[in-house]
Amino acid sequence: MTWLLEQIHAHATRCPDRIAVDDGDHSLTYATLWRQITELSAALGDHGVGRLALTGGNCIGWLTADLAAQHRGLTVVPVPPFFSKGQREHIFQDAALDAVYDGDTGILSATGAPPGEAWGDVSKITFTSGSTGQPKGVCLSSDHLDRTVRALANALAPHAGDRHLCVLPLATLLENVAGIYVPLSLGACVLLPALDTLGFGGSSQLNPGTFYTSLQQWRPQSLILVPELLRVLTMLASRGLPMPDSFRFIAVGGGKVDPALLLQARELGLPVYEGYGLSECGSVVALNLPGADRPGSVGRPLEHARISIDGNGEIQVSGAVMTGYLHQPVGDHWATGDLGHYDQDGFLYVNGRRKNLLITTFGRNVNPEWVESAFQRCDSIRSLVVQGDGEPHLTAVIVPMPHAELSHLKQQIADINPSLPDYARIGTFIIADAPFSPENGLATTNGRPRRDAILQRYPTRLATPVDASLA
Repeated sequence: MTWLLEQIHAHATRCPDRIAVDDGDHSLTYATLWRQITELSAALGDHGVGRLALTGGNCIGWLTADLAAQHRGLTVVPVPPFFSKGQREHIFQDAALDAVYDGDTGILSATGAPPGEAWGDVSKITFTSGSTGQPKGVCLSSDHLDRTVRALANALAPHAGDRHLCVLPLATLLENVAGIYVPLSLGACVLLPALDTLGFGGSSQLNPGTFYTSLQQWRPQSLILVPELLRVLTMLASRGLPMPDSFRFIAVGGGKVDPALLLQARELGLPVYEGYGLSECGSVVALNLPGADRPGSVGRPLEHARISIDGNGEIQVSGAVMTGYLHQPVGDHWATGDLGHYDQDGFLYVNGRRKNLLITTFGRNVNPEWVESAFQRCDSIRSLVVQGDGEPHLTAVIVPMPHAELSHLKQQIADINPSLPDYARIGTFIIADAPFSPENGLATTNGRPRRDAILQRYPTRLATPVDASLA
């Protein structure tokens, strides 16, 4: 039995009436959760399941099935609800899944594939959505997941409180590991409402008013946010809306965050801490914490991970690495593709993706993530991706906020540009015709933009961009 399950069983024994999970309509005590885990585990065994697809939205059934699969020693594959039909078919075939459990309905059904055994010690395969081609399966062992959960639990135990609200899809590894496994290992309560009740529509639409009302209703002590959600929360707070006084720890990751945005959030009373990780490394390998915090950095490495910087400035991780992509094993070392450095106090800084480096026609090297993060303070901009490799100036593809006026957008760009070197300023921009999302292949499951796909969709050489100057 995994360390996580041992912890849940211990809580069920010592404090059986403590609430483990609450979806707003129903709640489970730790004793009831443990009973449901073991009962479903037995049912999976009776049906001879070896490789289980897990579908559905954020709900108690999804959580229980995920843990029951661990209890049974199966390989579980979360299927993101926003994947296309073709992507879903690819997942089922590539992983040779023999059964599917729908967390929303509680129905277990066979896929028609011959029953198989679990993929060795692979406890979970999380598929990363591809901008082109098919998703790739990241294989994570039970030992790797256990060490990740332990490290996060040890780091967060003094700070996170006992009420965590899930606002990212459970099929997203970050919320699955840090938002489900960690709170349950600590004996906390996982707040698990359906995402549409929080104001989310699909994977890329959010009603800020509903989101704010939901936060006041649920009064969580901890949250995990991607940068865009932090921007929304900071925007709401900056307009004078009181934030829940229950907040104790808000983690933000999934993309580079502007240090000025973090400081603004802190000044508004939001206890925000940036972290860093990759699916290939089990979700989180570094994190800022109260008392060990440096805005602009992603924190110090967690106890289970060894992080170094090679001679080219690339971040290397060992000790916390996947077993490989499905059908492609790797060793205990991962070159992340991210550029970074340490400061003298051991805080890690991430400068952007190595492959995303832009070189202008004037020979200037520009990390686009650095430029993009500077514009996270603009309340007229929802998403922004900078292009300009081989061009004399940078062009931004912008998803504006609803009802944002072009004149206000241009003014905000003009206000931010002088804070950047002349070669890193936005010269022109293109207005995107739709948000970047996993559904249209322009974003990852964590909301990170897929640059190659965006460049194909909005080629700057063929477009007629808007001059970003006010002249």
